[in-house]
Amino acid sequence: MSRGGWKHEPDSSAVLSALGSKYSAEILCAAGTPKSAQALSEDIEIPIATCYRRIEELVDAGLLECEGRRLSEEGRRTNIYRRTVDEIEVDFSAETPEFSRKPRTEAKNRLEDKLES
Repeated sequence: MSRGGWKHEPDSSAVLSALGSKYSAEILCAAGTPKSAQALSEDIEIPIATCYRRIEELVDAGLLECEGRRLSEEGRRTNIYRRTVDEIEVDFSAETPEFSRKPRTEAKNRLEDKLES
């Protein structure tokens, strides 16, 4: 199975651990458009501390990335996150898991950004 499309070669245990954590799938679904940790926490209705832990795991696994910083409603700078994948497949038939993914394209990101505004 091809491992192409990753910005860096993923650590299989980090990817599996991140995907297996409670709320990770919900965060990835909600992060199709750029969102702060606070917005993700509110959208999914999870505690902010839990949201930050899951975000860190997903970023470390290469499934979520920080797109930059924005000013919050309170006037604080906050990181904005978006998922890096639309699909991921795990193949367990080899000695170690192998991953393939359908990465998010910049064109799709721009289109979704336009639809959100």
